[in-house]
Amino acid sequence: MKLTDFKVLTFDCYGTLIDWETGIWNALQPLISAGQLKLDREEALARFGKIESELEEAGPSLRYSTLLAAVHARLARDLGVNIHADLNERFGGSVPDWPAFPDSAEALAYLKRHYKLVILSNVDRASFAASNRKLGVTFDAIYTAEDIGSYKPDPRNFAHLLAHLDADLGLKPGDVLHTAQSLFHDHVPAERVGLARAWIDRRFGMAGSGATQIPVNQPKVDFHFKSMAELVEAHRKAAGA
Repeated sequence: MKLTDFKVLTFDCYGTLIDWETGIWNALQPLISAGQLKLDREEALARFGKIESELEEAGPSLRYSTLLAAVHARLARDLGVNIHADLNERFGGSVPDWPAFPDSAEALAYLKRHYKLVILSNVDRASFAASNRKLGVTFDAIYTAEDIGSYKPDPRNFAHLLAHLDADLGLKPGDVLHTAQSLFHDHVPAERVGLARAWIDRRFGMAGSGATQIPVNQPKVDFHFKSMAELVEAHRKAAGA
């Protein structure tokens, strides 16, 4: 299997292209200040990830900005911090402030010359549109949880992806390399539907799992890179060979 075997890269966005952990941590600062909490980044991210996953499963049709506000409200309650509801809404609307990884835009510009690029994201369309401006590329298709009515790792999201890749772009499963950071949200369900997978391991060398749940059984991956820049370099070598 070679990187040059594929026609389309399907991307998770948050954690892969957008540095959601930095974005989440920054957006939690008003809550941490309000409660005068001694809460380090890794603990905060782990708490966020657990609550987010539970609420996504319980409320699959919730718009992501609404779900984020609910995550913040529950986190505040769990931490014993009394806050005004406006802080929950502010956190819910924080996705447009989350930064892109430094290598994302340049990598996508390169990859656009060799593949179709498609997003499969757990956010809503308005939130993604703001992030897309940071990424600086026109994606060939964008499929969000808002469109699908469920959140990854629900198998409905990948069924939607494959059906629409076929109907919208004439692409078959063998044309697809699913490219993502989250083993839990992306690689487990992508493996189940038989897609080839590239792991962008943004947390390489870091302890813990950050804002992402750990899957019960770690899936195998076909390619493993620590960054988008590494993926690009590997493609250059494969194309040159």
